Amino acid sequence: MKRRTDQQRSRLEAQVFVCTTDRDGEYACCADAGGTETVAAIKSWLRERNAFWSPISVTETQCLGLCSEGGTAIAIQPRNEWYSDVQPEDVPDLLESEFGPNADRVGDEYER
Repeated sequence: MKRRTDQQRSRLEAQVFVCTTDRDGEYACCADAGGTETVAAIKSWLRERNAFWSPISVTETQCLGLCSEGGTAIAIQPRNEWYSDVQPEDVPDLLESEFGPNADRVGDEYER
């Protein structure tokens, strides 16, 4: 086992967690509300800005506790920003507000 905490802390400045939970049941799940499409939209937005292999990481995750039929749940860490009801068409505005139009506002010095 290798501890890699210091390496990752210096490499990653933001992680975008996107719920893609798929489950059967009476409650909404992000897979049914466009989770996979939202992940694709996030990756596409970052690639268009040559920021996909940048200090911004995109991670598919299980339930973030913001289940809704209106869209998927997203958490951006370490900013502690949480969003629900996100549709793929919301991604450009959401990411631009978080990271700037060119995905260059990601460091610790960034203040909202």
